[in-house]
Amino acid sequence: MDVARLKQSWNLVAAHGDQVPLYFYSALFLSHPETRQMFPTNMAGQRDRLVTALGHIVSNVDQVDRLTGFLRDLGADHRKFAVRPEHYPAVGEALLTTLRHFLGDQWTEELARDWAGAYQLVSQVMIDAAQEAEQVNPPWWVAEIVGHERRTFDVAVLTLRPQYLLPFTPGQSIGVSHPAVRAWRYYSPANAPRPDGTIELHVRAAPGGAVSSRLVYGCAVGDQIHLAAPVGDRLTLWAAGGADLLLLASGTGWAPVKALVEQVAAEGSHRRVDLYLGARSRMEFYDTDTVDKLTAAYPWLTVTPVVGVDPRRPGELIYPVDRAVADGDWRSRHVYVCGSDEMVGRTVQTLSRAGFHAGQVHHEGLGRYWYGPAWRTAVESSPQDDSGGAR
Repeated sequence: MDVARLKQSWNLVAAHGDQVPLYFYSALFLSHPETRQMFPTNMAGQRDRLVTALGHIVSNVDQVDRLTGFLRDLGADHRKFAVRPEHYPAVGEALLTTLRHFLGDQWTEELARDWAGAYQLVSQVMIDAAQEAEQVNPPWWVAEIVGHERRTFDVAVLTLRPQYLLPFTPGQSIGVSHPAVRAWRYYSPANAPRPDGTIELHVRAAPGGAVSSRLVYGCAVGDQIHLAAPVGDRLTLWAAGGADLLLLASGTGWAPVKALVEQVAAEGSHRRVDLYLGARSRMEFYDTDTVDKLTAAYPWLTVTPVVGVDPRRPGELIYPVDRAVADGDWRSRHVYVCGSDEMVGRTVQTLSRAGFHAGQVHHEGLGRYWYGPAWRTAVESSPQDDSGGAR
């Protein structure tokens, strides 16, 4: 397999933009119409997800360890869509048809063999991961809503009780779906694992978001929703070892950060934790009682609220990282960042200029669909709302 040739050909195809996923799905549904029911009615977000996932796979095809973890997450997660091994050849056929169409005269027998071989490897990793996951976890969990609090007009805090234990690590994300909505959306639990197995979610209703709007406005205690297996490891604490932490969060990006604080407390470690928590206005700090309780309980935790909009400086937005960098030198710390793509991007750039190296800064990646199902999911207007609670 010629890795350079694969990457070069993908770059040529990806240059055609939205035409690529449109052609791919047309080819798939025409040749295998039975697959249409596995996909959402609105395919707009799905098109972006396909291209991003393929780009990630091709870009890392020569980094086996990194790619394998990504593919195993995809394979295990696709079980909730009833994806079976016999569906993979149909997708591979549509992929090769799409590549041949956009490459034209540059599509050769050698390139066809490279792509067929690469897809075979990719699909086999996903199939194997799905089969292994079947022995450990179900395709999804049914959970009852046992608590539903509206904190602001568009933010709700939900407490869920899965019918049986859903294991996760703080910093991971869990797929959430409502039975009445043919869509999934990812949220990071706002708690470390609890003895009673309950899970806390912080949800902001995204404009036009079927799942988030249903969770905020259309759910009540006693309702049931579906949860998928946790994915992701970039926001988990394992990479930080026992180092002191700097946590930077905005809006509902507070949810996974809260889970990390609870994990530090459960570990009983002596590390210092400084948290800068941002919101556009003081009214948008929706979980202040919890923040106050945590700071009162743990002397190793310091929380600094950062109001993003200053009436005295119209047009200027202040991010948590701006306040943190102004307050001191944190280069001995590991930094965890959770918020919107804009907030994360600005934070990573600022920290890089301040002398932090990439291994110190942890976030879930930039770009609209960094992880999660590549073939089928109904995503909303953004995987991270304007404050970062959902990815």
